Amino acid sequence: MLTRSLLIVMLGCMLIGPSATAEETMNASGANIGDVAQATFAGGCFWCMQPPFEKLNGVIAVVAGYTGGTEQSPTYEQVSSGSTGHAESVEVTYDPSKISYEQLLEVFWHNIDPTTRDQQFADHGHQYRTAIFYHTEEQQRLAAASKATLAQSGKLNKPIVTEIVPATPFYPAEAYHQDYDKKNPVHYKLYRFGSGRDAYLQKTWGTSDH
Repeated sequence: MLTRSLLIVMLGCMLIGPSATAEETMNASGANIGDVAQATFAGGCFWCMQPPFEKLNGVIAVVAGYTGGTEQSPTYEQVSSGSTGHAESVEVTYDPSKISYEQLLEVFWHNIDPTTRDQQFADHGHQYRTAIFYHTEEQQRLAAASKATLAQSGKLNKPIVTEIVPATPFYPAEAYHQDYDKKNPVHYKLYRFGSGRDAYLQKTWGTSDH
């Protein structure tokens, strides 16, 4: 199994370009245009969580970042140390008239292993926990309902440990982490395959990319 930290060391991924500021990345997300809503999910490596949402009709932008912790404007190095309490996450900005929150939840569940605590595949640590960070009471209700439905579906052979918690400040990750699958497709595919994520999703859902 390839952990992402090991892959970064092996392939020199940390040397890719300068980092964007949080403000620059947030502006690029289009979060303040039109009648939009936001959904925030933690599903382990954020490299792997951007692509499934980005391809959906009605999704405006997907930003990789950090949330759920105590440190303000944390860096990747701080989060990956496990000392800040943050989880690697994605913030999804979407048009509710084109895609529902329920549909986003379905994509979320189909791209993670919700039965492992403080771990997603080859990556271990509290920063790789799975979580739904709700922005409204309605999102909380829908998230809880979808979790219960999945638990009763018979698809999983262990209890779901994914948290459903209030949204906290979201900090966009450094520029080299954004759309990593497009910037470094070979490295991304190598990591994703080696981590075991694709094999699990294929076995559970019949696909490795929902």
